[in-house]
Amino acid sequence: MDEQHSRRLMTVAQMYYIQAETMESIAHQIGVSRSTVSRLLKEARETGLVQVKIVDPAKPLNHIAEQFSRRFGITAHLVRVRPGASSLYRLDQVSKLAADVLGRWVTDGDVLGIAWGTTVEAVARHLRPRALNGVMVTGMNGGANHQTTGLPYTGTILAQFAQAFGGQEQLFALPAFFDDPATRAAMWKERSTRHMLRVRSECRIALFGVGSLDSELQSHVYSANYLSGEDLAELRRDRVVGDVCTVMVRSDGSWRDIPINQRATGITPSELRTIPKRLCVVAGTSKVAPLLGALRLGVMTDLVIDEETARETLRRMDAHGG
Repeated sequence: MDEQHSRRLMTVAQMYYIQAETMESIAHQIGVSRSTVSRLLKEARETGLVQVKIVDPAKPLNHIAEQFSRRFGITAHLVRVRPGASSLYRLDQVSKLAADVLGRWVTDGDVLGIAWGTTVEAVARHLRPRALNGVMVTGMNGGANHQTTGLPYTGTILAQFAQAFGGQEQLFALPAFFDDPATRAAMWKERSTRHMLRVRSECRIALFGVGSLDSELQSHVYSANYLSGEDLAELRRDRVVGDVCTVMVRSDGSWRDIPINQRATGITPSELRTIPKRLCVVAGTSKVAPLLGALRLGVMTDLVIDEETARETLRRMDAHGG
């Protein structure tokens, strides 16, 4: 079987079994008849590509995925989304594949770090329950804010992951941002905080998205009372484009000199890079700028992304010389 045909089989199988697209929809998107899609799915089953779940023993990489591998040393999992699809539909399709990838990673005794947000919340909705033992799910960033507390929202997300993997959750019960850097420094000395930080440092797997100041689907940290108008104005003056685990970043990957990060509780890029498996999930071209920052920081080992956003990310890199 030649590589091009193998890649088409994989694309059709993924769209049908993981993204839950209809045969008619797949046929329209790849420009073939419904009967051809049916034949390809049958061949995928007969050749063993599709069993109980989609498997790809050879893992052939297409040109886009190869570019991400060559430039950043990561594995890109691409999702084809029909042209003109809404932002919500795009996020739903990407989160389905992300839930599948994560589900295959987690094993008994793992410590899974979760950075709450709109994208991760979408991934939680698509998790398939597994009977595992000894899994710990911990927050990688604080979730409280000064108006609505925020903890019920973050706690619900962690609980969904813990329930899916038969584990326990540990809420990172701190504000997303302290008012004063000195308060953060003092809290980091408290025994209860040190315990939460110790569990976070033991993560073997991390799941996170990238927040954007200008996203079509507004990132939760920018829409739910975590930042004041003055904070947002300061971020724009500092050329901040978004965040990774509520640590603010610029598109060039810089973050250390951004003042608000001195009072942020999210896991830092330096700490995040010590986790062996790190899955970043991105949907929509409005996330390209913060994604570029995250890629330049080297904080992910794997990326689940829709094809259009992946292409735009590479195009923008080329336009600015890498």
